[in-house]
Amino acid sequence: MSGLRDQLSYAAYAAGWGAVKKLPEPVAVRLGRTIADLAWKRRGKGVLRLESNYARVLPDASPERLAELSRAGMRSYLRYWMESFRLPVWSEERIRNGFEPEDTHHLHEALASGRGVVVALPHLGNWDLAGAWATTALGIPFTTVAERLKPEKLFDRFVAYREGLGMEVVPHTGGAAFGTLARRLRGGGLVCLVAERDLSASGVEVTFFGETTRMPAGPALLAQQTGAVLLPVTLWYDESPVMRGRIHPPVEVPGSGTRAEKTSVMTQALADAFATGIADHPEDWHMLQRLWLADLEPRPKPSGAQPPAGTHGTRDRRDDQVRPGERS
Repeated sequence: MSGLRDQLSYAAYAAGWGAVKKLPEPVAVRLGRTIADLAWKRRGKGVLRLESNYARVLPDASPERLAELSRAGMRSYLRYWMESFRLPVWSEERIRNGFEPEDTHHLHEALASGRGVVVALPHLGNWDLAGAWATTALGIPFTTVAERLKPEKLFDRFVAYREGLGMEVVPHTGGAAFGTLARRLRGGGLVCLVAERDLSASGVEVTFFGETTRMPAGPALLAQQTGAVLLPVTLWYDESPVMRGRIHPPVEVPGSGTRAEKTSVMTQALADAFATGIADHPEDWHMLQRLWLADLEPRPKPSGAQPPAGTHGTRDRRDDQVRPGERS
């Protein structure tokens, strides 16, 4: 059954890359919105999880407000996919004009230092477009990491797509990826990492919208070990065809403490920067998976009590796996 599901996933994404990029842009926009609204009306697990995550961002929001946000969130998510399917056929001018970031001086100053730069982003807006803008408007190639997807040919398709936009893509395979990224940074290069979700045991615990989650240690460790500048970036859409963004001030390496302590402080600073962008534009945060530890680990139950229906005595990871639809 999983093999059939993998083949169907590949067929769906292959159809997207093959057909959507040939559509006139207004038609693609309407198609994306239609698909988003249909998915929202079905109230599937992804939509319900999106609303649950938005409830952490806006704890005082009413159910009606959360439903409104999730509808806008699904439209934003499908806008990401429609743009991504079409990016390979966009002109350089369309890419340059499609993204307007603020505070670019932080990036220019970091690159001019020759120390290498780690850009860390959450799942906001369209980071593929931001990456294409960097390679096109600034002429800066960069390296990123991609989680392996199933089936393997779908992963290969994602890698080919991103490499076609000028990115160097390193598969996430243990410590080998970290070593490659470190070499690029020591050579003064640019590394971009999506960095607000890490449910592995090696993730760094941070406070995010008042609750605990884990985020990857990689950005902070790379900055410490290579001397690279660590820059948080947040993205958002507006009503125009243009995506906007903000390059936040650098996250500095603390002057004292153990490596673990420094990593914790720096990763919390990333989480705080991400939170500002997400709070300002929650509808553009495409987090359709579990994130907070309270959603992953069962709460202690009184002696003799039975767990509620649908829960397990161990950590429930049913929707934690990387899927083709989850950006990496």
